[in-house]
Amino acid sequence: MAKIKSSYFCQNCGQNSPKWIGKCPACGEWNTFVEEIVQSAASLRGTSIGLESKKSLPKKLLEVEFENENRIDTGSGELNRVLGGGLVLGSLVLIGGEPGIGKSTLMLQIALKMKHLSVLYISGEESEQQIKMRATRLGEDKAETYILTETSTQVIFKHLEKLQAQIIVVDSIQTLHTETIESSAGSISQIRECANELQQYAKLTNTPVFLIGHITKDGNLAGPKILEHMVDAVLQFEGDRNYGYRILRSVKNRFGSTSELGIFEMQSSGLREVLNPSELLITQRDENFSGITIAATVEGMRPMLIEIQALVSSAAYGVPQRSTTGFDSRRLNMLLAVLEKRHGFKLSSKDVFLNVAGGIRVDDPAVDLAVVAAVLSSNEDMPVNPKVCFAAEVGLSGEIRAVNKVEQRISEASKLGFEKMFISMHSFKGLSQKNYPIELIPVSRIEQVFSNLFG
Repeated sequence: MAKIKSSYFCQNCGQNSPKWIGKCPACGEWNTFVEEIVQSAASLRGTSIGLESKKSLPKKLLEVEFENENRIDTGSGELNRVLGGGLVLGSLVLIGGEPGIGKSTLMLQIALKMKHLSVLYISGEESEQQIKMRATRLGEDKAETYILTETSTQVIFKHLEKLQAQIIVVDSIQTLHTETIESSAGSISQIRECANELQQYAKLTNTPVFLIGHITKDGNLAGPKILEHMVDAVLQFEGDRNYGYRILRSVKNRFGSTSELGIFEMQSSGLREVLNPSELLITQRDENFSGITIAATVEGMRPMLIEIQALVSSAAYGVPQRSTTGFDSRRLNMLLAVLEKRHGFKLSSKDVFLNVAGGIRVDDPAVDLAVVAAVLSSNEDMPVNPKVCFAAEVGLSGEIRAVNKVEQRISEASKLGFEKMFISMHSFKGLSQKNYPIELIPVSRIEQVFSNLFG
């Protein structure tokens, strides 16, 4: 009888150790090592895929035959955008997000939309009746969608040999288990081995596989870090529970850009694609209030206009508060220091609160000027014209710096009816005012922005 081997794995990062230790040397967490069986008699009988691996021989790069990249249309323009134009054959895509954010709804909706392909939806968390209820609520009906409620990879691969599905969806990878590993489902070893078997199946049969993954309380994907290295694409499905918007963001993509994102709106009938997010992210208001500005940002190739809200008030306690939602708090502190040091605005004794409307998060440095204008507007208690938008970065010396893709930002602002747009003097070079219906105001210092807005 084969000897059973065990090892200790960190449940936070997947670090392996031959013996138990208190503190993980990789991630620094305490008491996270758990003993798991890594080899047993079952593992010596081979993998559970049941497919003969292809013999690989060394080849010259010039001898490798390259075919045109054929991508599968998922039926969702937003998902196609995030994937880089569609689903690549044989790819392994991991989708993570908070519980209840809509991962299962999204993938079931995609499975039902691909009417020209046979899709196998594998669920280890819900029964067939629950999935049928969700499909009925989505209002989709498709004869080529198969449901399998199973968690054993051995049984799953037997069904796949008979069914020959063209698309596979696994909900979720943490619920699967294989007999080659004798630890419980959801452990580091099980997640790693199950993902490895699905990866081999995807590459050998050229079948795309979607994996739904859980996340930890820190917002990271649950399981070993090697899981993210194994897959071809990692998509993060995020959003605020208080809003109906959901953002599908690409964290890793071997076949496309990692700066693309797709925007959905959660409704009672499922997720609706948002083709023009600018109209939804800008609040419709009847009166002009101070501290509100519009920023022209770009996510990937998609220009968007978002609303920046700022509130500056006298500090009620000894230490002034700095609070942000949807914006980097360290970046806000830097901009406030620039206003204090370079331009003489006394903000060190005041509370500053900043919010990006719509529940989204932005990292585009082109939002800097809109943030500065919103803070100054709230500090002076003077509203900014709602037909004015901003697209520029602010440097540490107080200069207004140029940003990329300024033409797309100007076109988006023009399309939504804005009349003026503040941009950097350096971005204005090479642009012709007559080509745009919107008035472009080039600036190089914050003082010019302040005098133009507030006199």
